[in-house]
Amino acid sequence: MNRTIITVVGKDTVGIIAAVCTYLAEHNINILDISQTIVQEFFNMMMIVDISKYEGKFDEMAEQLRLIGDEKGVQVKCQREDIFDKMHRI
Repeated sequence: MNRTIITVVGKDTVGIIAAVCTYLAEHNINILDISQTIVQEFFNMMMIVDISKYEGKFDEMAEQLRLIGDEKGVQVKCQREDIFDKMHRI
């Protein structure tokens, strides 16, 4: 399995989850776990996804999700699970 961490942060607006999840579904990226909260007007979502069936390059996926975030006024970041684990081990 090729797992990736996707985080989405910003002011809450209609359609953030739909836009991100639509992209994932269209590209055969499976959501393994998802958590989202809204604190006052601020939206925060973390997803663990399996990209083993994704046919593109990781950097292309990360850029496309970043652009979706830009359209919705939020920040979308992608990190490979192994790098995420190493960064948060300390």
